[in-house]
Amino acid sequence: MTFEIDDHWVWDFWFADDGDTFHLFYLHAPKSLGDPQRRHRNARIGHATSEDLRTWTDLGPVLSPGEPSAFDGTATWTGSVVLGPNDRWYLFYTGSRFLDAESHANIETVGVATSSDLHTWSKQDGPVLAADGPWYERLGDGSWPEEAWRDPWVFADPAGDGWHMLVTARANRGPDSDRGVVGHAVSHDLSSWRPAPPLSEPGAGFEHLEVLQPIETAEGWSVLFSCDTSMLAGSRKVSGETGGVWIAPAAGPAGPFFPEDARLIFDERLYSGRIITDRSGRQVLLAFVNQDDDGRFVGTISDPLPVEDLLPPRPEPPKPRRATMDEVGS
Repeated sequence: MTFEIDDHWVWDFWFADDGDTFHLFYLHAPKSLGDPQRRHRNARIGHATSEDLRTWTDLGPVLSPGEPSAFDGTATWTGSVVLGPNDRWYLFYTGSRFLDAESHANIETVGVATSSDLHTWSKQDGPVLAADGPWYERLGDGSWPEEAWRDPWVFADPAGDGWHMLVTARANRGPDSDRGVVGHAVSHDLSSWRPAPPLSEPGAGFEHLEVLQPIETAEGWSVLFSCDTSMLAGSRKVSGETGGVWIAPAAGPAGPFFPEDARLIFDERLYSGRIITDRSGRQVLLAFVNQDDDGRFVGTISDPLPVEDLLPPRPEPPKPRRATMDEVGS
């Protein structure tokens, strides 16, 4: 059955799988706020568990904002969970700090919490990573009202060369409205991170690429992301394309990625899609239910959808190219 909380909206989410139980980490905010747009400044991270990705036991909040002056002083936003060394779980999340109550000026940075059991989490003081280096737009570099550096997706390098983090980011070059890129950072130990060049080029038709996830299917590597109609840019906006959940070709899990060739796999009735392998070994997609038939915000999480029913044929794959940790520089 659909995951929902009667008196709260639920939206972006991510999974951890301990081999026996699926753990769902989700954003939520009270419906008593009235306007669904207000949920973003009031987001907290909750936790639920399931044996089959359909029937869920809600365990309530696990991570909340810090003090008002902290990097996560306004809200805790989307992230990912990985199992690191010494059987410690790492929850990388977005810390959001709005500069005042009226404007949209918002600085996003990545924080981390750790756990031995996926239930009790200890937040590290201060962020582990912010938009930096010569590649990324900072607040004030253009007309964009936020410093985009969110939705960290962390995974081990397939060749054993440390760890990668993909983030929703914006390049500091190109037309203001078309700077969405796949941000990138690298680490040898999950503790010390450094930004690396983007893994895609600006000008792909997206103001931002949200909730990134590299996936491998029978057709090869791709990257899943979301972008709604209002955030399309360039020729996509001019031609009247609609947004939702997208998939784009990739050379490998650490890119490069080619969002200029992205294809829509579900319209914005669903958003923030995540792919996970169920206990039968089948890849399924879950997403949050964004809009009803009248365009009103819903705020629940869908049942699993078979991936093979959603993915359109992909174009010829690009030639692989993977940068090593040394190549991305210090």
